[in-house]
Amino acid sequence: MRYLALGILFFFYLLALLADFLAPYPYDLQNRQAPYHPPTKVHLFYKGTFVGPYVHPYHLVNPIFKTYKEDTSKICKVRFFTKTPYGFKLFYTPPKCGIYLLGTDKLGRDIFSRLLYGARISLSIGLIGVAITFLLGIIFGGLAGYYGGWVDSVVMRLTEVLMSIPGFYLMLALRAVFPLDMSSIEVFFLIVFILSFVGWAGLARVIRGLVLSYRNAEYVLAAKTYGASTLRILFKHILPNTYFYLLITATSAVPSYILGEAALSLLGLGIQEPYPSWGNMLSEARSLTAITFYPWILAPGVAIFLVIVAFNMLGDSLVEKNRNK
Repeated sequence: MRYLALGILFFFYLLALLADFLAPYPYDLQNRQAPYHPPTKVHLFYKGTFVGPYVHPYHLVNPIFKTYKEDTSKICKVRFFTKTPYGFKLFYTPPKCGIYLLGTDKLGRDIFSRLLYGARISLSIGLIGVAITFLLGIIFGGLAGYYGGWVDSVVMRLTEVLMSIPGFYLMLALRAVFPLDMSSIEVFFLIVFILSFVGWAGLARVIRGLVLSYRNAEYVLAAKTYGASTLRILFKHILPNTYFYLLITATSAVPSYILGEAALSLLGLGIQEPYPSWGNMLSEARSLTAITFYPWILAPGVAIFLVIVAFNMLGDSLVEKNRNK
């Protein structure tokens, strides 16, 4: 199960890394002649003869209900590893056909291309957010557990205040403080800050408890005797004993950050158009009618589901491995 989870995660992160090469179109390219275009069928045989991958052009036959018909009288060969007007791509077809592996959205933008570019934002927010959260949680929790006294009291009261506020509403409140016309880059770092600010408190309390259990160990007292500094004792002798717990916690925390970004973007408070994220791509899926007639717009939701399941599987396998030691 662990290797399956790692394989799924490696696959998605590789897609995000190679988005410029794998995506046949730019994320903001619109084809107003092909709104809600269905996924393009890729064929191998033409009139009983193998000709390699090719597609047929599609024609919009009903502009109201967005129904298309495949024109089987014409074919467009799929070219691989080729130069295109949008750069060097893995595959491409002539403009008269178009290849939309996951269909298009209401503006005629290729969902497959936007899914790859959106993975960069949605997946990186999880990793960066967890890194910042763990840094804050380790520092504050470690210092509180090691020093105790008024330091412990201040840190614990702060964490209790943060944990007493529902996380989702705290995210909305923090986002509402900032202007809505921020650039997508600014919004990206803002979301990372918000999610990290919300998430570090619970981790700090656990780290504080672990440090309390280790700070009077013999090897810690020996380090004090030899004049080791506080930071050296914390990061060299105490915190390394918590690494397995931190690793398991990280695999559980990344999905919450991905869902947090998706929720904010879904509500229009996160990454703004035309930059894609899996959350704002799902905004069209809020309509039951759109889901019924154009189910391919749920592709980002499927990606979120697979990534979250993979992280949870990885966490469960690590817990099981720890039990068997």
